[in-house]
Amino acid sequence: MESKRLTAPMDQASVSGLRSGDPVLLSGVVYTARDAAHKRLVEMIGRGEPLPIDLAGQVLYYAGPAPAKPGKTIGPIGPTSSYRMDAYTLPLLEKGLRAMIGKGNRSEPVIRAMREHGAVYFAATGGAAALIARSVRRAEKVAFDDLGPEAMVRLEIADFPLVVVNDCHGGDLYKEGREKYWIQGPRLMGHRSD
Repeated sequence: MESKRLTAPMDQASVSGLRSGDPVLLSGVVYTARDAAHKRLVEMIGRGEPLPIDLAGQVLYYAGPAPAKPGKTIGPIGPTSSYRMDAYTLPLLEKGLRAMIGKGNRSEPVIRAMREHGAVYFAATGGAAALIARSVRRAEKVAFDDLGPEAMVRLEIADFPLVVVNDCHGGDLYKEGREKYWIQGPRLMGHRSD
């Protein structure tokens, strides 16, 4: 299947055209944010304070980059487990967050909220942090510098390889994959299912 080329920030039309399982090459601007940054963003929303970035149409990458070696734009930057952000995700989706990048499953409330708000969840390949770093053209801290590696970083990326896990239509690649395995699995392994 040929990868869909998309640009971030993303509009609703771009997200609506995606289906779970679609391979994507993402270019443009994304922001890193892990647990501590998410907590702080949600606290700011709760207090009615302006956020350091306008979340409308944005993509958050659940990652904390390692320090860059001399002459490099960024160090290894692999995805972290997304479930840790689930407790903070709904208020961000309400502010217009359009896409998230991480690894692993999302909770049912987050999946429902993605349908409600027209958002999508991408998976990046875990264990490929150095390879992913090759997609980063520029990196700049933009918020929460005191959080060290969990500070928010603005990344300019080119052809960042992703897969759509949860689309805004209710598709769930992990669920679909499990169902397909359980239907075809016994046959593939030479067992009869009757």
